[in-house]
Amino acid sequence: MADILKPDLCVIGAGSGGLSVAAGAAQLGAEVVLLERHKMGGDCLNYGCVPSKALLAAAKRAQTMRKVGDFGIQPVEPVIDHSAVFAHVREVIAAIEPNDSVERFTGLGVKVILAEGCFKDKTTLTADGVDIKARRFVIATGSQPAIPPIPGLDETPYFTNETIFDTPGFLKHLIIIGGGPIGLEMAQAHRRLGSEVTVVEAAIPLGKDDEELRHIVLSRLEEEGVNILDKARVERTEPFAGGVRITFTKDGQSYSLDGSHLMLAVGRRPNLEALNLDAAGIKYERSGITVNSGLKTTNRRIYAIGDIAGGPQFTHVAGYHASIVVKNALFRIPAKADRSTIPWVTFTDPELAHVGLTETDARAKHRNSINVLRWPYFENDRAQAERETEGFVKVVTNKKGRILGASMVGANAGELIQLWSLAMQKKINVSAMASYVAPYPTMMEINKRAAVTYFLPKLTSPLVKRVVGWLKKLG
Repeated sequence: MADILKPDLCVIGAGSGGLSVAAGAAQLGAEVVLLERHKMGGDCLNYGCVPSKALLAAAKRAQTMRKVGDFGIQPVEPVIDHSAVFAHVREVIAAIEPNDSVERFTGLGVKVILAEGCFKDKTTLTADGVDIKARRFVIATGSQPAIPPIPGLDETPYFTNETIFDTPGFLKHLIIIGGGPIGLEMAQAHRRLGSEVTVVEAAIPLGKDDEELRHIVLSRLEEEGVNILDKARVERTEPFAGGVRITFTKDGQSYSLDGSHLMLAVGRRPNLEALNLDAAGIKYERSGITVNSGLKTTNRRIYAIGDIAGGPQFTHVAGYHASIVVKNALFRIPAKADRSTIPWVTFTDPELAHVGLTETDARAKHRNSINVLRWPYFENDRAQAERETEGFVKVVTNKKGRILGASMVGANAGELIQLWSLAMQKKINVSAMASYVAPYPTMMEINKRAAVTYFLPKLTSPLVKRVVGWLKKLG
């Protein structure tokens, strides 16, 4: 007969969202059981955000060595030790691992079970011979790379984001299928580290982003030597001459391309299969589990957060979801998740960041009753000093100055977008953004200058000029 645990909360999945729920609930005095079938820290720590940004950081240093001539420093072609680069990636993961470890969570009072969980019925989950009848369950099992049904792929060696960081060394010619954020981040990183890189995208690279912004990113990648094939559909893959060959169609013509290695970056799919959701009375689709605004599933005892709940697949979304669930499950506070102010960033160089509505979406929703505010990086003194003058911010407001969305491309865009995200979350209008004092010289002034442009038409109107003229006559 199986052992039975009856905790306050059972969290399934020790990725960023699950760990946040488990830590928060345990620190508030709840009895928590945490399940993880593979690695503590989940995708973000082991295969996603952390290793990819570590690799991008190494690649950026290599590129800096090539591009320092404008600063009066002799540029050099860097000598790259690929085994040392990937050792750096592993060291970064190792430095963060203790925060996500079994030992840390055990110390917080969480019972950690390293096993896969499966629902037996609407109130019971089983894992490693233990039945768990929790007051509430939280599903945080995340997602995994989607594998497209391409003929020949079963016989062709390939990487995904889960295996690309285990590469043995130099990748002579990396072919990447997929031109989204993951594909292009890895394309730029490997190109800067010396690889030849070709990206094959069936539609438009970075197709979910603002057209003006993505054009700047794609142009930079092409200038650095990344070959980007858009509207190219892969028809077949196969091993070839110690490497790989793909066959694709573009503009009605068939082509083949040979490379040393292949990476798939065509999206992600939620980890649903092992959970036996039907037994738990949980409705789900291919895109994830169906949840209401409070992240509760069709089983009132069970919540779902992060990638598994559909919607934006970002670590910070999972963390945000965790805070909503803790409020709902422990405090019975009717908190609701709001996707409208969730920012996202593509960490290419230049970075591409966005929050809220794009200009296209805003025009579709509000027709012409919007203002589009812009400010370029080259008008910013700090950007000039750093020679990071490529890029701009675009802010969309309604006619009353309410901020509907903001998009940025350029150096540190992922940092600068956060002010617009905060403004939208706290309903701060563009007037407040124009009046705050930004330290000089910082790139944050780009945001302020964009906000100020909202008032320029009014300040230069004939009425204002007449008022200024009358005041002048008064002495």
